[in-house]
Amino acid sequence: MVERSVKITNKLGLHLRAAYLLVKTASAFRSDIYLLKDSIEVDAKSIMGLLGLEAAAGTELRVRVKGPDEQDALAIVAGLIEAKFNEED
Repeated sequence: MVERSVKITNKLGLHLRAAYLLVKTASAFRSDIYLLKDSIEVDAKSIMGLLGLEAAAGTELRVRVKGPDEQDALAIVAGLIEAKFNEED
């Protein structure tokens, strides 16, 4: 299992389009991928779970990955969040 801290830095936070992109990205991996906010843990392959985090700009999250492709999954998923979901500011 691997983990990494990330911060939501895009202006709109983890809104619908960003959550969809995150689910699509996470679903490409066989590993289990979770996002943690405080004591809440949600499956990164669940759009409803992600939207339920209510992760606004500035929110600190942990990405937790366990499985056969965990290193690649962590790098790609955390990288997507750090890249502001490829949104313009």
